[in-house]
Amino acid sequence: MASRAIYKPTRGDRVFDIVNIAIITIFTLIILYPIIFVIMASLSDPNKIFDTPLLLWPRGFTLKGYTEVLKNGDILTGFGNAVLYTFAGTMVNLIVTTLGAYPLSRKDFVGKGPITIFFTITMFFSGGLIPTYLVNQQLGILNTIWVMILPGALSVYNMILMRTYFQANIPNELLESAYVDGANDLQLLWRVVLPLSTPIIAVMAMFYGVGRWNDYYTAMIYLTDRSKFPLQLILREILVQGSFGDTSTALSQGADAQMMMLKLTMKYSVVIISTLPVMLFYPVVQKYFEKGIMVGAIKG
Repeated sequence: MASRAIYKPTRGDRVFDIVNIAIITIFTLIILYPIIFVIMASLSDPNKIFDTPLLLWPRGFTLKGYTEVLKNGDILTGFGNAVLYTFAGTMVNLIVTTLGAYPLSRKDFVGKGPITIFFTITMFFSGGLIPTYLVNQQLGILNTIWVMILPGALSVYNMILMRTYFQANIPNELLESAYVDGANDLQLLWRVVLPLSTPIIAVMAMFYGVGRWNDYYTAMIYLTDRSKFPLQLILREILVQGSFGDTSTALSQGADAQMMMLKLTMKYSVVIISTLPVMLFYPVVQKYFEKGIMVGAIKG
């Protein structure tokens, strides 16, 4: 038997690898440092945050920023509203997207070409803000939970992505055999297609969930009752307008440098609280992400 050749990296290969690793490490640190700074600043004494150019660990460890934030009724209410809007909205998104993608993935579905074109046109042209507002007004859903859920029930891009996954990963022979066994379309979808589509469902849940969680614009336009505001709209008021709602009155009573620094720490704390659910959710679906998203990237 002929001996197998053993590859030995040359000096140029080793230099190339070292340079690549160094560049990737530098870019990673540049990307991660703002996150690290916000986390460390939220745990630091507000008077010591800017003592050093780089904040890599807490300076004067304290949880006062978090305790003051958790005393704010607006933030707690907004957090609860954001969880409700995100969960209910994502469930509606997944149901509507699946019911739209599955028929369009079937070869025997009559008229799927024109229907796909009809959906695709909406990706380039929309009614605009005023017509959309008037439609929601006529539906009677302004300043209700439904205005945060129903208008964004479908993303055409996500529907096309899911349709492509169904076409590429669900064998047509499997569907035909299920029909022979007496399954109807709903049973086929529920018992055959969905159990084989966990990766794309997880990816869609992440796409929709992150979008719902970060959405403040819809609430800013359509909600007037402060008790219905999501956390992101409260966060916008804090970061842009410097308003802390219930806590702002207490802080304004002592408008000295100490109180102003405490407000700065509270801003960092709110940012961490608002991003924590997304940071916890991503690792759960990360193993499905690459498999699910690459299907749409390879096949249109």
